[in-house]
Amino acid sequence: MRPLFLLTLLSLSACASPLPPPDPQQAWVTLYASAGYTLMAHKLDDQQTPDGRYFQVSPGAHTLDVRFQFEVAGGGGGSDFNSEPLQMTCHLRLQYDGFAAGQQYRIEARPLLMKAQGWLYDSQRRVLARAKVLRCNTFG
Repeated sequence: MRPLFLLTLLSLSACASPLPPPDPQQAWVTLYASAGYTLMAHKLDDQQTPDGRYFQVSPGAHTLDVRFQFEVAGGGGGSDFNSEPLQMTCHLRLQYDGFAAGQQYRIEARPLLMKAQGWLYDSQRRVLARAKVLRCNTFG
């Protein structure tokens, strides 16, 4: 019983690990979505990211793919608004050529009906890139 408890405790503590400090030789990209939505780093230049909470990229051009999850009320439309909400997952891609070492950036996403919108901002909240929706699917 004790080993099972320790394994569970260890598993839970791994989920709550702190973010590493930003490397000053790279650009740091945080992710933001409103409460109730989930925005996760997915791929950097077509390679899986090791941590879905942020991107850390070398200076220059990069392609960032994110996964955005949200609910659509009333089953996504139709006349039956008492039905269970649909869980949507959208994959978004942002391309930007000017990442600079030591700079902080932010990706934000929000739902738009059964699709999504996303933007890449610099530290002064200037829009640097708009996300392209690769696909949106339902599940649940």
